Amino acid sequence: MKRLRRIRNLMTGRMDSALTEALLGQLRATKEGAWLAMAMIGGEVGRTGAHEQMRSIEHIGDEERACLIEELKTALVTPIDPEDLFRLSRAIDDILDSLRDFVRESHLYRIPDQIRFTPLLDQVIVGIDALENAVRDLASRPSAVAHDALEAKKVGGSIRRMYQYEISHIFSGEVTAEALKKRELVRRLEIVGVAIGNAADAIADGAMKR
Repeated sequence: MKRLRRIRNLMTGRMDSALTEALLGQLRATKEGAWLAMAMIGGEVGRTGAHEQMRSIEHIGDEERACLIEELKTALVTPIDPEDLFRLSRAIDDILDSLRDFVRESHLYRIPDQIRFTPLLDQVIVGIDALENAVRDLASRPSAVAHDALEAKKVGGSIRRMYQYEISHIFSGEVTAEALKKRELVRRLEIVGVAIGNAADAIADGAMKR
């Protein structure tokens, strides 16, 4: 019966929908994590509360990833190569994991004046938006996927450059324990940028093979 359902889904196009919906679910959780981090550094959410909320968000992201992996086991057709879908899902998971680490370490380090990280988190959200567009376009507008992936890749590069400027600013003064803690937090956001770039590469590679 399950195989018959798979064949029916293949003929109606539902398989693409099941896989892309799982990816979009991951990205929704990831964006929620980015907005939570933004609210935390802006003082709208306390660090302890943000730390606890991030656990729930991470759990949702993990569930969506598990759904995608389960779908891949029996999928007869996929919007892009299954290996690239898995790479994409793993990279999205890395984005959320690094945002979780940023929130956790902010909770532990108690560094004041984290509002200066706002531009970095702004770019993270822009990058997630670009990845969402790419995933939506996989089935509906395949010709637009490469452009969406390029936009996400550019965001990853922008975060890298912003990270370099932040490091330069941090070490322009005395190297204190607080400065080292700031460096660790900025590094977490730089890792987010790398993961966004990896996700963009996975979806671009998959689109090229179609």
